[in-house]
Amino acid sequence: MIGRVRRSVGIAALVVGTALGGWTASGGAALAQGTLMRPAGEPAAPAPGDPVTRSSYFFVGGRYQKVGDKTVMVGQMFVQVRTPAKVTQPYPVVMIHGLSQTGVNFLATPDGRSGWAQRFVEWGYQVYVVDQVGRGRSGTNPEVYGPYDRLGTRDLERLHTAPEVYDLFPQAKLHTQWPGGPGVQGNPSFDQYYASQVPFLANTQQTEELVDTALNALLDRTGPAILLTHGQGALFGWAVSDARPDLVKAHVAVEPSGPPFFDVKFRGGKDFWEKSGDGRARGYGLTRMPLTFAPEAKGPEDLVVTQQAKAAGDGQIRCWLQSDPIHTLPNLARVPAVIVTAEASFHAAYDDCTAAFLTQAGAKPDVLRLADQKARGNGHMMMLEKNSDFAADILMGWLSTHVKP
Repeated sequence: MIGRVRRSVGIAALVVGTALGGWTASGGAALAQGTLMRPAGEPAAPAPGDPVTRSSYFFVGGRYQKVGDKTVMVGQMFVQVRTPAKVTQPYPVVMIHGLSQTGVNFLATPDGRSGWAQRFVEWGYQVYVVDQVGRGRSGTNPEVYGPYDRLGTRDLERLHTAPEVYDLFPQAKLHTQWPGGPGVQGNPSFDQYYASQVPFLANTQQTEELVDTALNALLDRTGPAILLTHGQGALFGWAVSDARPDLVKAHVAVEPSGPPFFDVKFRGGKDFWEKSGDGRARGYGLTRMPLTFAPEAKGPEDLVVTQQAKAAGDGQIRCWLQSDPIHTLPNLARVPAVIVTAEASFHAAYDDCTAAFLTQAGAKPDVLRLADQKARGNGHMMMLEKNSDFAADILMGWLSTHVKP
């Protein structure tokens, strides 16, 4: 049985350069706890009036379909493009949002600062920001896609923006980074954030089918790229990495949907969690849609699952992992991946299970805990919180040593 994954991030330490005042790499393959990760080159400040980015958009994946007496387009996905005046990085970054969200998460913060898309552009990356199919700027259409659902304010407060108020899991009280916190209804930043929430398709497997298809089409158009997924977005990141391992140069999975196989819910107290529902939430461990296993898994029932008898550590759940025979994930093993976890997020209780499942299947992702890089007090929505730029720089530090031209 696999316990907590203790894999080093395996990244060169990056420290402040003295002579040039920039960030330079120092020796050593292992990452020491508390060592700050930054990209190797400080971005040059543009002269007044110089262009910083070019913006455009397009749609991928759409097809025409007859609905009643009308012909409509279905399956299309909106893609916003931001291109720096000078592209210095070899591959673009595709940013994929999570449940109830849109690409707005990456464009700016609810207290008015620029977002991760701009931060990556400043470091020379071309950035593609998507809205999931059937949602936001990709277009909603219940007539085509069926019923929709949406989250209420308390759903988001409890786990996303104000976990310290509800105290449902051991790490919750560490949350300090929501702008003007706590992030509850009436907080101006929360109100802005909640205004950005949209209805999402109620059928979760249908969502995967639609978004996987559109993302494959996007990578076929862009060529090799880096995937940066958040939460639910990881479902599609794993699927596209499996389908297009030659095109996905890295997958940065920020708090990926999990844990493997089953959902959990948090209730606070000593026994702070329990399994949610009777059936498998993700039949193939990471996804509802089939992945490429060796030996082949013809259906979810081919993956024999056993729950750990004991959690790997304090504040952790007991993971569900494969038992003999082990089915490996050869395509995912070809894609460099990192699982990123915030200190005060509910994901801190189970992201190690996702890493353990992948490691067991031969994929061996890196594990990056923001607190180890001095980014403290973050919750699940780290790209919107007070230290969002610092968190982005940590991710780019990992990319700078793991993505090869």
